[in-house]
Amino acid sequence: MNEFTLNAEARSDLGKGASRRLRRNAGMIPAIIYGGDKAPQSISLLSNEVSKLLMNEAAFSHVITLSIAGTPETVLIKALQRHPAKSFVMHVDFLRAVAGHKLTAHVPLHFVNADSCPGVKQQGGEVLHNLSEVEVSCQPQHLPEFIEVDMGAVSLNQTVHMSDLKLPQGVELVSLTHGSDLPVAAVHLPRVNEAAEESPAE
Repeated sequence: MNEFTLNAEARSDLGKGASRRLRRNAGMIPAIIYGGDKAPQSISLLSNEVSKLLMNEAAFSHVITLSIAGTPETVLIKALQRHPAKSFVMHVDFLRAVAGHKLTAHVPLHFVNADSCPGVKQQGGEVLHNLSEVEVSCQPQHLPEFIEVDMGAVSLNQTVHMSDLKLPQGVELVSLTHGSDLPVAAVHLPRVNEAAEESPAE
Protein backbone atom coordinates (compact mmCIF):
# COMPACT_ATOMS: atom_id res chain seq x y z
CA MET A 1 0.00 0.00 0.00
CA ASN A 2 1.23 3.48 -0.83
CA GLU A 3 2.17 5.95 1.89
CA PHE A 4 1.63 9.62 1.14
CA THR A 5 3.17 12.54 3.03
CA LEU A 6 3.16 16.28 2.40
CA ASN A 7 4.97 19.09 4.14
CA ALA A 8 2.74 21.98 5.15
CA GLU A 9 3.00 25.33 6.88
CA ALA A 10 0.45 26.98 9.15
CA ARG A 11 -1.10 30.04 7.50
CA SER A 12 -2.37 33.13 9.28
CA ASP A 13 -2.58 35.54 6.31
CA LEU A 14 -6.10 34.74 5.08
CA GLY A 15 -8.44 36.03 2.38
CA LYS A 16 -8.55 35.95 -1.43
CA GLY A 17 -5.75 38.48 -1.83
CA ALA A 18 -3.46 36.53 0.46
CA SER A 19 -4.23 33.32 -1.41
CA ARG A 20 -3.40 34.93 -4.75
CA ARG A 21 -0.09 36.23 -3.40
CA LEU A 22 0.72 32.81 -1.99
CA ARG A 23 0.18 31.11 -5.34
CA ARG A 24 1.89 33.80 -7.40
CA ASN A 25 4.91 34.71 -5.30
CA ALA A 26 5.71 31.63 -3.25
CA GLY A 27 4.64 28.78 -5.52
CA MET A 28 2.35 27.50 -2.80
CA ILE A 29 -1.30 26.45 -2.57
CA PRO A 30 -3.65 27.51 0.24
CA ALA A 31 -5.53 24.72 1.99
CA ILE A 32 -7.68 24.05 5.03
CA ILE A 33 -8.00 21.10 7.42
CA TYR A 34 -11.32 20.52 9.18
CA GLY A 35 -13.25 17.79 11.00
CA GLY A 36 -12.64 15.79 14.13
CA ASP A 37 -12.70 17.57 17.47
CA LYS A 38 -10.28 20.34 16.46
CA ALA A 39 -10.93 23.77 14.99
CA PRO A 40 -10.33 24.25 11.25
CA GLN A 41 -6.70 25.07 10.43
CA SER A 42 -5.47 27.07 7.44
CA ILE A 43 -2.24 25.80 5.89
CA SER A 44 -0.17 26.17 2.72
CA LEU A 45 1.47 23.49 0.58
CA LEU A 46 4.16 23.53 -2.10
CA SER A 47 2.44 23.52 -5.47
CA ASN A 48 4.91 21.11 -7.11
CA GLU A 49 4.54 18.60 -4.23
CA VAL A 50 0.74 18.67 -4.57
CA SER A 51 0.94 18.22 -8.36
CA LYS A 52 3.24 15.22 -7.93
CA LEU A 53 0.93 13.69 -5.33
CA LEU A 54 -2.17 14.06 -7.51
CA MET A 55 -0.52 12.15 -10.36
CA ASN A 56 -1.21 9.01 -8.31
CA GLU A 57 -4.87 7.96 -8.44
CA ALA A 58 -4.60 6.38 -4.99
CA ALA A 59 -3.97 9.77 -3.37
CA PHE A 60 -7.66 10.63 -3.72
CA SER A 61 -8.76 7.65 -1.62
CA HIS A 62 -5.87 7.28 0.78
CA VAL A 63 -5.00 8.65 4.20
CA ILE A 64 -2.32 11.33 3.76
CA THR A 65 0.06 12.45 6.49
CA LEU A 66 0.59 16.21 6.62
CA SER A 67 3.69 17.37 8.49
CA ILE A 68 2.87 20.82 9.90
CA ALA A 69 5.97 22.26 11.59
CA GLY A 70 6.97 18.70 12.46
CA THR A 71 3.53 17.76 13.84
CA PRO A 72 1.79 14.97 11.86
CA GLU A 73 -1.87 15.23 10.92
CA THR A 74 -3.65 12.40 9.09
CA VAL A 75 -6.16 13.62 6.51
CA LEU A 76 -8.12 12.80 3.36
CA ILE A 77 -8.53 14.98 0.30
CA LYS A 78 -12.16 16.09 0.49
CA ALA A 79 -12.27 18.66 -2.32
CA LEU A 80 -10.04 20.37 -4.87
CA GLN A 81 -10.62 23.77 -6.43
CA ARG A 82 -8.98 24.03 -9.85
CA HIS A 83 -8.46 26.99 -12.18
CA PRO A 84 -11.36 26.89 -14.68
CA ALA A 85 -9.14 27.36 -17.73
CA LYS A 86 -5.69 26.06 -16.79
CA SER A 87 -6.74 23.19 -14.46
CA PHE A 88 -4.01 23.79 -11.87
CA VAL A 89 -5.01 23.38 -8.22
CA MET A 90 -5.98 26.62 -6.46
CA HIS A 91 -7.16 25.29 -3.07
CA VAL A 92 -7.41 21.98 -1.21
CA ASP A 93 -9.89 20.94 1.49
CA PHE A 94 -8.63 18.19 3.79
CA LEU A 95 -10.76 16.17 6.21
CA ARG A 96 -9.13 14.86 9.38
CA ALA A 97 -8.93 11.06 9.63
CA VAL A 98 -9.38 10.34 13.32
CA ALA A 99 -8.63 6.85 14.64
CA GLY A 100 -11.76 5.23 16.07
CA HIS A 101 -14.09 7.38 13.96
CA LYS A 102 -15.59 6.17 10.68
CA LEU A 103 -15.05 8.28 7.60
CA THR A 104 -16.61 8.37 4.16
CA ALA A 105 -14.61 8.61 0.96
CA HIS A 106 -14.95 7.96 -2.76
CA VAL A 107 -12.86 4.99 -3.91
CA PRO A 108 -12.15 4.11 -7.57
CA LEU A 109 -13.29 0.84 -9.10
CA HIS A 110 -10.78 -1.35 -10.95
CA PHE A 111 -12.37 -3.74 -13.45
CA VAL A 112 -10.59 -7.06 -14.06
CA ASN A 113 -11.16 -10.04 -16.41
CA ALA A 114 -13.47 -7.99 -18.63
CA ASP A 115 -11.98 -9.28 -21.90
CA SER A 116 -12.13 -12.94 -20.83
CA CYS A 117 -15.65 -13.07 -19.40
CA PRO A 118 -18.18 -15.32 -21.24
CA GLY A 119 -20.33 -12.37 -22.28
CA VAL A 120 -17.44 -10.80 -24.19
CA LYS A 121 -15.22 -13.68 -25.28
CA GLN A 122 -17.88 -16.21 -26.23
CA GLN A 123 -21.06 -14.19 -26.80
CA GLY A 124 -19.71 -11.08 -28.55
CA GLY A 125 -20.81 -8.53 -26.00
CA GLU A 126 -19.03 -5.51 -24.54
CA VAL A 127 -18.71 -4.28 -20.98
CA LEU A 128 -20.52 -1.06 -20.11
CA HIS A 129 -19.46 0.72 -16.92
CA ASN A 130 -22.21 2.39 -14.92
CA LEU A 131 -19.89 3.57 -12.13
CA SER A 132 -16.20 4.44 -11.95
CA GLU A 133 -16.10 4.93 -8.16
CA VAL A 134 -18.14 4.19 -5.05
CA GLU A 135 -18.58 5.93 -1.70
CA VAL A 136 -17.40 3.82 1.23
CA SER A 137 -17.64 4.10 5.00
CA CYS A 138 -14.90 2.64 7.22
CA GLN A 139 -12.26 3.30 9.84
CA PRO A 140 -9.23 5.22 8.47
CA GLN A 141 -6.94 2.19 8.69
CA HIS A 142 -9.34 0.12 6.54
CA LEU A 143 -9.69 2.62 3.69
CA PRO A 144 -8.86 0.78 0.41
CA GLU A 145 -7.01 2.41 -2.47
CA PHE A 146 -9.50 0.82 -4.87
CA ILE A 147 -12.19 -1.85 -5.02
CA GLU A 148 -11.84 -4.63 -7.58
CA VAL A 149 -14.77 -5.59 -9.81
CA ASP A 150 -14.24 -9.13 -11.16
CA MET A 151 -16.11 -9.49 -14.46
CA GLY A 152 -14.76 -13.01 -15.08
CA ALA A 153 -18.07 -14.90 -14.73
CA VAL A 154 -20.43 -12.34 -16.28
CA SER A 155 -22.48 -13.45 -19.29
CA LEU A 156 -24.33 -11.49 -21.93
CA ASN A 157 -27.12 -9.26 -20.53
CA GLN A 158 -25.99 -9.81 -16.95
CA THR A 159 -25.45 -6.89 -14.58
CA VAL A 160 -23.04 -6.58 -11.67
CA HIS A 161 -24.57 -4.68 -8.76
CA MET A 162 -22.99 -3.11 -5.69
CA SER A 163 -24.12 -6.08 -3.60
CA ASP A 164 -22.00 -8.36 -5.82
CA LEU A 165 -18.74 -6.58 -4.97
CA LYS A 166 -16.24 -8.25 -2.68
CA LEU A 167 -15.38 -5.62 -0.08
CA PRO A 168 -12.28 -5.49 2.13
CA GLN A 169 -12.72 -6.14 5.83
CA GLY A 170 -14.39 -3.31 7.72
CA VAL A 171 -15.60 -1.51 4.58
CA GLU A 172 -19.26 -0.72 3.79
CA LEU A 173 -20.83 0.85 0.71
CA VAL A 174 -22.82 3.94 1.66
CA SER A 175 -25.49 3.33 -0.99
CA LEU A 176 -26.16 -0.20 0.29
CA THR A 177 -26.59 1.04 3.86
CA HIS A 178 -29.27 3.37 2.45
CA GLY A 179 -31.01 0.50 0.65
CA SER A 180 -29.85 1.42 -2.87
CA ASP A 181 -28.18 -1.44 -4.77
CA LEU A 182 -26.92 0.40 -7.85
CA PRO A 183 -25.68 -1.30 -11.04
CA VAL A 184 -21.90 -1.16 -11.43
CA ALA A 185 -21.35 -2.73 -14.87
CA ALA A 186 -23.12 -4.92 -17.43
CA VAL A 187 -22.40 -6.88 -20.60
CA HIS A 188 -24.53 -6.07 -23.65
CA LEU A 189 -24.28 -6.51 -27.39
CA PRO A 190 -22.62 -3.56 -29.14
CA ARG A 191 -25.17 -1.03 -30.37
CA VAL A 192 -24.26 -1.52 -34.03
CA ASN A 193 -25.00 -5.26 -33.71
CA GLU A 194 -28.30 -4.59 -31.95
CA ALA A 195 -29.34 -2.21 -34.73
CA ALA A 196 -28.41 -4.76 -37.39
CA GLU A 197 -30.49 -7.47 -35.69
CA GLU A 198 -33.50 -5.19 -35.31
CA SER A 199 -33.34 -3.92 -38.93
CA PRO A 200 -32.18 -6.80 -41.23
CA ALA A 201 -31.26 -5.89 -44.77
CA GLU A 202 -34.10 -6.25 -47.25
